[in-house]
Amino acid sequence: MGSFRPNAFGLYDVHGNVMELVQDCWNENYVGAPSDGRVWETGDCSYRVVRGGSWFNFPGFLRSAIRFRYSADFRSSDLGFRIARNLD
Repeated sequence: MGSFRPNAFGLYDVHGNVMELVQDCWNENYVGAPSDGRVWETGDCSYRVVRGGSWFNFPGFLRSAIRFRYSADFRSSDLGFRIARNLD
């Protein structure tokens, strides 16, 4: 299991180390976004969405609602991705 208690969604250890790169293409807003959790594969795909903050950011950036765009080939020590798995 995780190092800390799970959050309200039953997820463990989901806060803070790195900003998380997601597969979605960049869009300025959520108009036309998939509502079922699928990847948003339209928009400016030369940029990808990055969510949340990292050890490098101010605490106010440590929220999944924070989103940035980075070039699809951008690399940084405070940027990563998450692989989810079912513990059942």
